[in-house]
Amino acid sequence: MTSYLPPAQRVWWNVPVGRQEIVWIAIALTWCLIMFFMMPYWHVYGKQNLSNVAYKTTPAQYGPKVQAMIDQYTVRTETDQQIPVVAPPAGSDVYMLARLWQWWPILELEKDKTYRLHISSMDWNHGFSLQPVNINFQVVPGYEMVLNITPDKAGVYGVVCNEYCGIGHHTMLGRIYVKE
Repeated sequence: MTSYLPPAQRVWWNVPVGRQEIVWIAIALTWCLIMFFMMPYWHVYGKQNLSNVAYKTTPAQYGPKVQAMIDQYTVRTETDQQIPVVAPPAGSDVYMLARLWQWWPILELEKDKTYRLHISSMDWNHGFSLQPVNINFQVVPGYEMVLNITPDKAGVYGVVCNEYCGIGHHTMLGRIYVKE
């Protein structure tokens, strides 16, 4: 059995490289280095990726923390599902949970005040996307994500699940109010 074309009798690394190939390799290397150094720079100065801490937890441990905050700081309820709107004092720990297909509760925060936001999932992987400021991170069951937030603009912010979580994923919307 023979092949139509015999194997090349040269060693590939001894073949001279053309000028066009060298130009493209230089462009690709330059772009890779730019992207490599931009990632840590953007993390520090981009103000999108908040540094957070994660703690191990369970739904049985996290749920009562959320409910205690709701019982203490509820100011009203909204929507036909009677979701509580919670207005905790500035500087306090604020809890929010994700579950199929809901963000619970609605938060009402004060502008230019710092809060420690705790988020966990009760059942499934979810994605926390705060719009229009474009803050994104994953909310994973078994972990409590904690980050310091200081809202700097008053308004209504939407919380969107950006990790597909099942048939009702498109209805998983929450709110955070920031008041003057």
